[in-house]
Amino acid sequence: MSGSWIRDLTLGVRFAVTGGRRGWTRTVLTAVGVGLGVSLLLVAASVPNLIQSRDDRESARVVTFDNDVKRSERSFLMAATGTLYHGDTIKGTLIRPDGDHAPAPPGLAKLPGPGEMAVSPALAELLAAPEGALLKDRLPYRITATIADRGLIGPGELLYYAGSGTLSADTADSRSVGYGGNEGKPEPLNAVLLLMIVIACVALLLPVAVFIATAVRFGGEQRDRRLAALRLVGSDQAMTRRIAAGESLCGALLGLAAGAGFFALIRQLAGSVTIWNINAFPFDIVPSTALTALVVLAVPASAIGVTLFTLRGVSIEPLGVVRNTAPRRRRLWWRLLLPAAGLALLLPQAGQVDMAGTEIATYQIAGGALLVLIGVTALLPWLVEAVVGRLRGGPVSWQLAVRRLQLSSGTAARAVSGIVVAAAGAIALQMLFASVQSDFMKPTGMDSARAQLETHAGAADGSVAHEMIQKYSATKGVSGVIGIIEAGVERAGPQRSGEDFIPTTQITVGDCPSLRELAKLASCKDGDVFLARTRGGDGPPDDYLAKTARPGAQVNLHPDAYSSEGEPEKTEPVLWRIPASARTVDSRTDPMGQKSFGILATPSTVDVSKLRSPSARAMIRLDPAVPDAAEYARNTAAAIDPLTRVSTLQNFERDSMFSSVRTGLFVGATATMLLIAASLLVSTLEQLRDRKRLLSVLVAFGTRRATLSWSVLWQTAVPIALGLALAVTGGIGLGLVLLKLVGKQVADWWAFLPITGVGAALILLVTLLSLPPLWRMMRPDGLRTE
Repeated sequence: MSGSWIRDLTLGVRFAVTGGRRGWTRTVLTAVGVGLGVSLLLVAASVPNLIQSRDDRESARVVTFDNDVKRSERSFLMAATGTLYHGDTIKGTLIRPDGDHAPAPPGLAKLPGPGEMAVSPALAELLAAPEGALLKDRLPYRITATIADRGLIGPGELLYYAGSGTLSADTADSRSVGYGGNEGKPEPLNAVLLLMIVIACVALLLPVAVFIATAVRFGGEQRDRRLAALRLVGSDQAMTRRIAAGESLCGALLGLAAGAGFFALIRQLAGSVTIWNINAFPFDIVPSTALTALVVLAVPASAIGVTLFTLRGVSIEPLGVVRNTAPRRRRLWWRLLLPAAGLALLLPQAGQVDMAGTEIATYQIAGGALLVLIGVTALLPWLVEAVVGRLRGGPVSWQLAVRRLQLSSGTAARAVSGIVVAAAGAIALQMLFASVQSDFMKPTGMDSARAQLETHAGAADGSVAHEMIQKYSATKGVSGVIGIIEAGVERAGPQRSGEDFIPTTQITVGDCPSLRELAKLASCKDGDVFLARTRGGDGPPDDYLAKTARPGAQVNLHPDAYSSEGEPEKTEPVLWRIPASARTVDSRTDPMGQKSFGILATPSTVDVSKLRSPSARAMIRLDPAVPDAAEYARNTAAAIDPLTRVSTLQNFERDSMFSSVRTGLFVGATATMLLIAASLLVSTLEQLRDRKRLLSVLVAFGTRRATLSWSVLWQTAVPIALGLALAVTGGIGLGLVLLKLVGKQVADWWAFLPITGVGAALILLVTLLSLPPLWRMMRPDGLRTE
C-alpha cells in the first residue's frame, strides 16, 4: 500500500473519531453493528473446538469394556441407571468397587460409597428446588460430592454416580478397571445430512456477512456532505474516496474490538443459557486461530472494499454529490447472472446425493447455494427501486414514505437485506427437511394409544414379580397395567435321541385383561390356559412349540441354569402339567410391537413362586388428567429396583444423527435471528438519526406526528414486503433445486409461512422499539445546527 493510501486512510480515521457528537454517534453505531456480526462469526469459528472438547470429555468417562476383566483390587461393577424427568435426560451410573483401589470417573476424587451419590451442579440444583421433589424420591441417595467440570459435557448436564452395595455380576452391565474406553469410530454422516449442514452454514453465515457489509455504510448521507466539503478545500476524487474508506475502516476496527467484547460476554453467559437443550462451558468456546485470523483480516478489508465500491459511480463535487439528484437506474442483467451461475453449479449434482452415500461435492454445492442467495440479495435493491418508482398518490404519510424510498431506495433495501437472505435460506432448508425427514424416521411397531410406558425387571421368584405388578397398579396416575410374569420352561424329562437340547418355550402369567392384549381370546376367566402361536411371526415355528406347549404335556418350571463359563447348574425339576382343556390361540401384537408365544396362563393355574428367574413386565396406561403421572410411575419402578428399565412408547423413532443435525441447525438459526433483530434495530435507529433534522422541519411546518410515524412505518413495510416476497421466491427456487439433488418431491409447499411469519414479527418488533426514538427526534431542537 502506497504512502498516499496510508495517509488518506489515516486522515479518514481521524475524521471518524474527531467529528463531534454526530460523528462519534455514527462511528459507534457502525462499531456496534459490525461488532454484532463479528461476535457471531467468532462463535461460529468456535464450533469445531466446542464439539471436539465435548466429545473428548464424554469419551474420557466411557467405561473401558472387556469381557476378560477379572475381579481385582482395581475392578468395579457398573450399571447404567439413566432416567427421564419432565422430558430432561438424567444420566446415572451405579458403581460397586471390587477392591479398595478402584478408579473414580473423571471429575471425582473417589467413588461414592453404598447409599452415597455424586451429582453434577445442575442436578444438585434441581434436587434442591421444589420442582425436583419427585426426582428426589427417585434418587434416595445421600449427596456427598459434586462432579467437577472435566467430568461433564456441559454445565447444564444432569448426571450422577451412585454407590451400590447390592450390585452383582449377574445384574451389572459389565465389570471394568478404568475409563476412557474406545466407543469405536463414529458412523459417518450420510450424504443427505452433509448437504443439510453445508446449506445451513451458507444460509446462517451469509446474513452475518451481509449485515457487516451494510453496517460499514451507516451514515452515508452525512458522509457525502462531509466529502463534498473536502472537495471544496482541494482534495481530488481519489483522495476523497480513500478518506471515506478510512472512516469506514475506523468503524470496522472498532467493530472488531466491540465484537471481541460481545464474544467475551457471550462466552461468559454460555454456561447459564441453554438453547435446544445445548449449553457449553466458557472454556469450550475458543475460536479457531485460522478462522479468527480470517475474520480479523476480512472485516477491515470488506469495509474498505464496500466503501470504494459504493462510491464508484458517485461524483463528489465541492457543492454536493450527484446522489442528491435523480440516481442512475440499477441494471438487472448482472444481478440475474449470480443465481444463474449458482444454478449452473448445483444442477449437475441432481440425483447425486443419496442416503447410501457419505460424500458430496461440498465446495461446488456450497458455492452454488452461496451464489443463489447472494443473487437474491442483489435483486432486492433493483426490485425496490422498480416498484416504488411506479407508486403514486395516496395519503400524506404514504406519499412521504414513497418519496423517501424513491430518493434513497438503496438504503431501505440494505436495511432488510439480512432478513431476505436469512429467510430465503431458511425456506430452502425447511423444504429439504420436510421432504427427507421420513427417511430418518422409522415406525417402531409400538402403539402409544394402548400404553405409554413399559418396564422390565428381573425378580427372585414369581411372587416377587407379582408384587411388582401390584405396586404399579396402585401408583398414582396409573389408569391401567398390562402386567405379566415371563419365564422360560422346558419339556419334562431327559434329552431324547436326536435332540441337541431339551426343547424350551416361554410361559406368560397374567390376568385376563392383560392376556387379551397378547392374544386373540374369544373368552377368558381365571383358571384358563392358552397355547399361543405366532402364525409366521417372529416366534419359533409351530411344530417346535408343539414339542413343549401342547395340551396335557408336562413342563419343567425350574429348568437348569448355566454358569458364566457355560456349565449347567443342575437343580431339582418342578413339574407342571398343561391342562388338557388348554386352547390354542393366535398371538396378538402387544403395545410394544411384540408377539408372545408359548403358554399363556391365568394366575390360579400355576404357582408363580416356582418359576426360575422370572421377569416382571408391565405396560402402563397413564391417566392424562393426573399431572406428572409418568414421574410417579418411574418413581415406583426405581423403588422396586434401581436397575428397572423404563421405556417410553413412541410410534416412530427418529434417527439420532438427524436429530443432532436438526438441533444444531435450530441453535444456529436462533442465534442468527437474534443477530438480525439486533442489527435491524441498530440500522433503523441510524436511519432515523440521519433524518433527524428533516423530521424536525416537517413538524415545525405543521405535519402531524402521527403522519410522520405512519410514514416511517410505510418506509419500513414496503421494502420488507418486497424483500419477503423475493425471499419466498428465491427460497422456494433453491429448495426445489436441493430436492433435485436428493431425488425428492416437495412435501410441503407452505414451508415458507412460518419463516415469513418470523421475519414479519421481527420487523414489527423493531418498528415498535424504534417509535420512542422517533418521537424524540421530532422535537424542535432538531433544527439546531453548528
